[in-house]
Amino acid sequence: MGENLKLRGSFQWRDGDAGAAPTWVEGELFVHDGVVSRRPKQGAVYRELSGFAIPGLTDVHCHVGVSSAGAVDRETQREQASADRDAGILLIRDCGAPTDTHWIDEELSLPKIIRCGQHLARPKRYMRHYGLELESQEELPEEVARQAKFGDGWVKIVGDWIDRSEGAASDLKPLWGGDVMRDAIAAAHENGARVTVHTFAHDTIDTLLDAGVDCIEHGTGMDSDQIAEAARRGIPVTPTLLQIERFGDFADQAGEKYPVYAATMARMDARNVEHQAELAAAGVQLLPGTDAGGYQHHGSLPVELARWTELGLSAREILDFATWRVRDYLGAPVLSEGAPADVVVYGSDPRADITVLQRPETVILRGAVV
Repeated sequence: MGENLKLRGSFQWRDGDAGAAPTWVEGELFVHDGVVSRRPKQGAVYRELSGFAIPGLTDVHCHVGVSSAGAVDRETQREQASADRDAGILLIRDCGAPTDTHWIDEELSLPKIIRCGQHLARPKRYMRHYGLELESQEELPEEVARQAKFGDGWVKIVGDWIDRSEGAASDLKPLWGGDVMRDAIAAAHENGARVTVHTFAHDTIDTLLDAGVDCIEHGTGMDSDQIAEAARRGIPVTPTLLQIERFGDFADQAGEKYPVYAATMARMDARNVEHQAELAAAGVQLLPGTDAGGYQHHGSLPVELARWTELGLSAREILDFATWRVRDYLGAPVLSEGAPADVVVYGSDPRADITVLQRPETVILRGAVV
């Protein structure tokens, strides 16, 4: 599998147990038989590389198989996954898609995907052609159990969306009651899955926290008490800065027809960066994600991560969130003896300048230079 490679330079490496921060090592890193090692293979001839190496980036809020108009064909899915791979994104948590992308598992040149199944929403309470629209709230726990079996240990629920039935008074509102959400998350856990929830609205958050949610997407409505509680419980949030900066556009589109909703989105737009900085300052684990596939381009994670400096984070802190911390959270390997050789090499040190992630020199997937 792959080829024999020898990297001379600096690389992130873990010798100890999961959870311990890896160290940066100066020296040589070897790739052979599809794995990484600090020890060369006797008699092997190596192709030599140099630079700064990290485990492949992870996009936890990505949608391979969908566009702004809904499902896409296999060729487009391939293009999407390839764009992610070429940007150094070698692990994806596909955060909801109306297509079955399991065929990608057999394509060794494309990133590994951890699937959430389909978005679970209510009629006219999410983007058209994206998810399953359940006629009644009571269907949610059973459907969550079904999606848990289809996905790869994750289920995606739409927590809130604009309710246009109230005309000019329409605003963001939760889709599910507390008891239903609690039963749904319990159903996921009983079937070996975790639940992540799309939420913009403040009114949704307490329900999610009380129900035992595992992960929050966007989380723009969280107040300081809810942020502190998420930090205490170890519930991570995916900021998706590139996506939530579109809130101003959402407000403009709502216009005079939905003035209450427009005001809500404009108010959150005005403090997006400040809000996400509060999450970081409170110790909430931030997960790297782009929302690619709807209105964001695949492969944009390095640009998203560069924006995280606006949250008061250093390049090294961002790099930790984007590499070993997210991989530990998902149960994925980092660079350690015998781990899969999913490695990205850069010409400069990303610990000093996070924009270096936008310029990968060599992408190694499953031991092969791609």
